[in-house]
Amino acid sequence: MWRRIYMLLLAVRLYFSLAPSYIHPDEHFQGPEVIAGHIFNWPTVRTWEFTVEAPIRSFFPLWLVYGFPMKFLDWVYPGAEPPEPIVIFYFLRTMFFLASFVLEDWALQELLATPRQRRISLSLLASSYVTWTYQTHTFSNSVETIAVLWSLVLMERISKSKSWVFLSPAALGFTVVFGVFNRITFPAFLILPAYRVIPHFLRRPVSVLPLIVAAGLTAALAISVDTFHYAPTSTSPIITPLNNLLYNSKTENLAHHGIHPYYTHLVANLPQLLGPALLLLRAPLSSPVLSAIGGVLTLSALPHQEARFLLPVIPLLLTSVTLPQGLLRKRVWIASWMIFNAAYGTLQGIYHQAGIVPAQTFLATTNVTDVLYWKTYNAPTWLLGPLSARTNTTNLMGAPVSTLLSELASKSNCTGEAYLAAPLSATKLDPLLDAPELPFRLEMAWNTRVHLNMDDLDFGEDGVVPTLQRVVGRRGLGVWRIRRRECEEV
Repeated sequence: MWRRIYMLLLAVRLYFSLAPSYIHPDEHFQGPEVIAGHIFNWPTVRTWEFTVEAPIRSFFPLWLVYGFPMKFLDWVYPGAEPPEPIVIFYFLRTMFFLASFVLEDWALQELLATPRQRRISLSLLASSYVTWTYQTHTFSNSVETIAVLWSLVLMERISKSKSWVFLSPAALGFTVVFGVFNRITFPAFLILPAYRVIPHFLRRPVSVLPLIVAAGLTAALAISVDTFHYAPTSTSPIITPLNNLLYNSKTENLAHHGIHPYYTHLVANLPQLLGPALLLLRAPLSSPVLSAIGGVLTLSALPHQEARFLLPVIPLLLTSVTLPQGLLRKRVWIASWMIFNAAYGTLQGIYHQAGIVPAQTFLATTNVTDVLYWKTYNAPTWLLGPLSARTNTTNLMGAPVSTLLSELASKSNCTGEAYLAAPLSATKLDPLLDAPELPFRLEMAWNTRVHLNMDDLDFGEDGVVPTLQRVVGRRGLGVWRIRRRECEEV
């Protein structure tokens, strides 16, 4: 029975992986946006992490995770032209789905001792909205989850070995260095469970040599890749994890990204990710639980805390869930777990900022020269493909109407093709659509109802019910052609 449920949940995971929701800008701008520009020569945006004097993001994991798949797709794609950006988008999402299904589930199965534990934990993982959404999006945190789990698996294999081993220590050395260059927080998840491998290395010191050699070679390769990208003519190596550590050690730097109370992960982010499962956690000091404890404690000591930073913690803690005793209690808990994940999955995996990717795909079929995005996340320019070379994208975010009016007036002209993308819930846009006193008018060119803008909630000014009626009732994203009146009169 549980296998049929697991296969059904696998189909659900695939469905969410192919839904165009947009959870956080980092899923584009810290991965596909950067690498697509290198491979296809499309002008793309590099965020501050890649442009500061001491860059803090490594190209090494980006090439392994995004670059080689893009190269492969470009190689197998029929025709002389590179694949359309939306094809690349779905190809990467499919790869992250496969990584979640194959590598994450496989690792969790290896870390659990009994068939009953495996059934329960794999069923919980497969039915978690975190697996459906965050883990199938192109986040570095999703990659970190896989690296953490397989580091634990390799540690278990080494600790259980009764002879000298080569492959597992070498693989561990590569995985640890890869994890550090992917996210500087990665070692936090290995500090406590590392005790499992120490006795083996003390008994057979020669086993540590493959680990050291693999780690050293991987680090040298990663530093070489970063130095080539950032300072090809410099004689000084670029060590991005060190730059990252130095940057994040200064509170004034983190203040630019938001300072949170130290208890945010514990009282807000974990409940948001685990929901009812948080009530059923037990505390056996297994490797997964120790890894989760080390990760949560370390990340909680940092003043900037976002829920996605805890992605590796979710499969680790799900290994320690014990279902309630008694049929009624068990059914009540399962119902609450299903409702929780269905609600969050629908929000995060289907509707959240979900119109932006299709809007960019639509714009890629036009002759757009200017596009304004208002009250949305930043639009990934890589989704415009070669059209991004002559398209000026302006992300106004939550700018006031006066700023929007100024930009609309400046972008409307008789030579270019300008568009505005904005949520349908932005009612302050309504009077501007065809106001005779304005030098332009807005003509609807494309829209979708599958878009929810949670940043547009304003309970204080509008009240709870009117705000929900506007944001949910008028959900969607529209793209308007900006037409200058004097141009139409000619």
